Amino acid sequence: MYEDKTLVCKDCGAEFVFTAGEQEFFAERGFVNEPKRCKACRDAKCGNTRPEREMFTAVCNSCGGEARVLFQPREGRPIYCSECYAKMREEA
Repeated sequence: MYEDKTLVCKDCGAEFVFTAGEQEFFAERGFVNEPKRCKACRDAKCGNTRPEREMFTAVCNSCGGEARVLFQPREGRPIYCSECYAKMREEA
């Protein structure tokens, strides 16, 4: 029923695809106009861009491997890698 369409962004001039799934979504919601901007320009216009989160590297207290966390590690607080943390949650 719907076919992918290639549209041109009115802000940056880049081509982007308006997929059949997106067209169906628009039709279900009653939207009659096609999008005028690519995703990057829509996000920039709406302010939907998230700032990059700072990641910290630490040593896992369980396996000794590398653990990447969203907080600054402090002395005396255990740090676990994703795998060890998941195992601990399963056991609890």
